[in-house]
Amino acid sequence: MLGFGIVIISVAILGMAYVLYEAKANQRLRTANENKAHTREILAQMIDIAEDAEKLRHAASMIEKIRNDMYRELDFHSLVRLQIWKNQELIYNSQPQLPILLPEPGTPGARHANAWVRWVEKDTVTGITVERSHEVDDEWMLTMSGVSFLLSSTVFSLPLLLLPAWLIVGIGLRPLRSIAAEIEQRTESDLTALPDSKYRELSPLVSAINHLMLRLQQRIENEHEFLTDAAHELKTPLAAIQINAHLLLSRSAVDPTTRSAEAGQGLREGVARATHMVHQLLALERARAEPSPHTIPLTELGSFVRDRLASAAPLALQRGIEIEFQTDTPCMHPVHLESMGALLDNLISNAIKYSPENGLITVNLITLESGFRLTITDQGPGIDLPLQQKVFERFYRIPGQEQLGSGLGLAIAERAAARNQGRINLTNNTDSKGLIVTIDFDSNTNA
Repeated sequence: MLGFGIVIISVAILGMAYVLYEAKANQRLRTANENKAHTREILAQMIDIAEDAEKLRHAASMIEKIRNDMYRELDFHSLVRLQIWKNQELIYNSQPQLPILLPEPGTPGARHANAWVRWVEKDTVTGITVERSHEVDDEWMLTMSGVSFLLSSTVFSLPLLLLPAWLIVGIGLRPLRSIAAEIEQRTESDLTALPDSKYRELSPLVSAINHLMLRLQQRIENEHEFLTDAAHELKTPLAAIQINAHLLLSRSAVDPTTRSAEAGQGLREGVARATHMVHQLLALERARAEPSPHTIPLTELGSFVRDRLASAAPLALQRGIEIEFQTDTPCMHPVHLESMGALLDNLISNAIKYSPENGLITVNLITLESGFRLTITDQGPGIDLPLQQKVFERFYRIPGQEQLGSGLGLAIAERAAARNQGRINLTNNTDSKGLIVTIDFDSNTNA
């Protein structure tokens, strides 16, 4: 409402400024035309009584009285002097106090430094000469009466404009205030959708709020599920740590030396398992984090994969496993380094873990028309087709599995691939035993 009022007042001020400029520019021309017309009219009235000087004075006096009465009602104060001659004799002068030659602007006697316009009409037959001089008053609009005349329409119309606007805005914002009140009354756990608005203008807002609440609800459910699964999976290694710590502190042992060694080994294994679980949980959370709004720089995938394979080489050497890496051309792709590292580390460690000793792991990075493809092939037991999607669930492990693990490796890999605009797929090797992990990266998208 304040802005609306300021706009109205600004328009009124600009309009008044324009009127003042236009009036000042055209006032002299209008005064000259008016003076010329009145002079001719007065001369026409004087011709019929030109022989009687007294009638000439009386008629001129009545004309001036009528003019003065009219302009007095209009609050118009500019000076007008009417002079009438019969031949060379001055018969009538309405302003005898003014000099015969009117002063120019800026000279003594020039009222308000305003200019005068003069017009003379003469009838050669009767010898009557009419001279009318009119003061050009272009400052009358700066007086109180002029300003009130220009601003009266705005002053009287402003309340009439603001009151309907206030009512319209108040009524128009009522549904929005109703939605705000409904949201304000909700508890922090109430994320149910708002009812659809019957107003077309508010429907996009209600829809956007409902979509946000849905995303928040899904995020909270995922967090709750994550915490529940994490607590469940950490119970086992923590229980083993507690039991072995109790055995170490017990003094009723038959063979303290043997039992201490077994308890120490169990304690180390429990701590290692809990540590691995915590690291995997953190890696899972980071891998599924939302992408950064900043542009991720391009990375040469071949060099990046080669560095991660070098980090996994000591683990492969312990089991005599050979890793081969092949790439055709440099592959530039925007990569989120942390999640991409988690993707490669989990896939390579799984390949090493499930491959037989002295086995072979091949890693290929090739260029396709649509982007790049990374494949990791091992010589392990593979994964049955019905379970190839199941293994991407958190904490899921194939029944009968002898290798220790947390069940988070492939879940981390899937989320990390998605964060880097990649798609992961599992297939069994048809030539021999083994699993083929394929990740396709689209070169036309940014991470």
